[in-house]
Amino acid sequence: MTRPDPGLAHGWCALTSLHGRLEAHIERALQAEHELSVREFSVLNVLSEQHEGDGGHFRMNRLADSVVLSQSATTRLVTRLEDRGLLARYLCPTDRRGIYTNVTPAGLALLDRARPTHDAALAEALTAAETRPELAPLVAAVRNMGT
Repeated sequence: MTRPDPGLAHGWCALTSLHGRLEAHIERALQAEHELSVREFSVLNVLSEQHEGDGGHFRMNRLADSVVLSQSATTRLVTRLEDRGLLARYLCPTDRRGIYTNVTPAGLALLDRARPTHDAALAEALTAAETRPELAPLVAAVRNMGT
């Protein structure tokens, strides 16, 4: 019987640690400055990139996949954002069963104000995380993805 590679488990633990640290730091900053959660920011951000072309609008299942939430959690989150006037839902013009969601002008304005807070908090959290030897390679990988 072969023994599992402990490096794999260590790598997974480092990845989840980095994710948790980044998300917690960004969450605190977005909540303090904009009363916005990381998940809410993610939904607004993903939906703001929709376009009118082929495949340009997200159905709920595609949005759920993009923000890594269950479909029911995504629906609840979209409803909360809609109640705040940040999103609006409408029926797909070619398939009346499909429901699309657009970011409202108020949602786009909030996203524009929140983006610098998000980016600064992310940069701060990455800088703090890279001082930990087990996280430094992952931070380097994240930074290299942006280039």
